[in-house]
Amino acid sequence: MSQDGGVDLDKSLGYLLKETSSALRAAMEEVLRPLGMTVTHYSCLELLAQRPGLSNSELARGTFVTRQSMNVLLQALERDGYVTRPAEAPVGKALPTRLTPRGRRSLEKASAAVRAVEVRMLSGLTEAEQSDAFRILRSMASSLRDGG
Repeated sequence: MSQDGGVDLDKSLGYLLKETSSALRAAMEEVLRPLGMTVTHYSCLELLAQRPGLSNSELARGTFVTRQSMNVLLQALERDGYVTRPAEAPVGKALPTRLTPRGRRSLEKASAAVRAVEVRMLSGLTEAEQSDAFRILRSMASSLRDGG
């Protein structure tokens, strides 16, 4: 705590995590922009490569955007030939989305660019420190999600 009862930003882990997150996002946007992508665009394609057939809602949750924002992005990705969705839902209301060959080629370039950013981010850490960081961050996220 700072003297006025607020948070001492120099000692706030939450503030440092947000600063790191913002720096990571900016670095990713910088390498993705020349490829015609945003971080959300890239994240959507990456999720679809790893989990084909995800719905709009699942993609929105996985990329940390609203369903409405994801719907707009999916319409653009479909129009530009990166993904396909059936005209009608095979079951229920969800339209399963899949990458097209063009989407896969675009993702390969983007993934290499993003990997380079992550390598740069981790370059000051030993392998053991990287493992510790992953374990600690997973534990923090889990504690917040589980409420304890």
